[in-house]
Amino acid sequence: MPGEIILLSGEAEAPHLTDSLQRHQPDLSVVLVQSREELEEACSKPPPEAGPRRLIAYCTSVIVPASVIEALPGPAYNFHPGPPTYPGSHAASFAIYDGADLFGVTAHVMEERVDAGPLVQVTWFEMPDGIKFMELEMMAYQAMFTMFNELAPHLANDDAPLAVIDAQWSGRKTTEQDFQVMQELAADMSEEEIRLRYRAFG
Repeated sequence: MPGEIILLSGEAEAPHLTDSLQRHQPDLSVVLVQSREELEEACSKPPPEAGPRRLIAYCTSVIVPASVIEALPGPAYNFHPGPPTYPGSHAASFAIYDGADLFGVTAHVMEERVDAGPLVQVTWFEMPDGIKFMELEMMAYQAMFTMFNELAPHLANDDAPLAVIDAQWSGRKTTEQDFQVMQELAADMSEEEIRLRYRAFG
C-alpha cells in the first residue's frame, strides 16, 4: 500500500484529487507540488515509513526529469488531456484544426520523453460539430477527472503497477511553439481558414 503520493498538479485540482485518493485510503499522505523545484525537493526527502512513494502528474506542463522517475520504487503516472493520437501540448486545438471526429484523454506511465510511456487507460468521446477549443478542453477536463476517479482505488491502495493496455501513441507531438505559430494570421489566408484558426487556437 502506498505511503505517500506526490501530486504534480495545480491548486484548483489538488483538493479534488486528494479527496478522491483519500476516500480509498484516509491515512494516505498526499503532497502537492507545482514546479520542478518543488518536485525535486519532495522526492529528495526520506521515503515514508508507511509505504512506498508514488508520483502522479495531472494536467501539468512541468517536465519530470529522468532522475526523479528512476529514483521512484515503481512507475509514475501522467494524466494527459488528449488522446494518444494527439501527444504534446494543446491537443484540443490541433484536433479541432485537423477536423477530428473523436477526442479523449489518456493515462500513461511516465518516461523521460514527454507523452511516450505505455498507456494504462484511454477514454474516447465524439467531438461536437463547431466546438471551440476552450469547450473541448473543458470536456477533456471532465473526462480526465472521471478517469482519475476510476483509477484512484488502485493508485491509493495498490503498490502493483497499473495494467498496460493494448494501445499506442501516434501522431505528431505538438509544442507550445507550434500552438503560437498557428495563432498567427497572414494576409493571404481565406476567411474559412481564419475562422477555423480562431475556433481552434483563439
